[in-house]
Amino acid sequence: MALRKRSKVTAEFSMSSLTDIIFLLLIFFMLTSTVVAPHALNLKMPGRSDTPTSPSTRNIDDVTINNQGTFLLNGNSISPEALETYLTGKADRDQSILISPTRNAPVEGVVTVMDMAMRLNINGVLAAEE
Repeated sequence: MALRKRSKVTAEFSMSSLTDIIFLLLIFFMLTSTVVAPHALNLKMPGRSDTPTSPSTRNIDDVTINNQGTFLLNGNSISPEALETYLTGKADRDQSILISPTRNAPVEGVVTVMDMAMRLNINGVLAAEE
């Protein structure tokens, strides 16, 4: 007498728990992505205006950052503190500065000058080397 098994093993998988986990992860990432504040610089992009104006080049100061990370204001060496003091005195007027780093200048120096310009509400023009 041959005995047969009455229960067969089925190869089914319940997807309900997997979809619950996916929705929980989706909600988690949506909530955490809105909490994270980006640490970026507020860049002013050129746009179209009704009255085209060209800035006067004689009022633009040139801030150069060399390979060693030292700052040069119009060709003269200057410390970051003295540069900020100088720019603070010019912040009341509609002032622009030209930021021109050398090819191997440290990025921290460029960001420092751009941050000063942003805090003092000075237009900073980044001029990349050819």
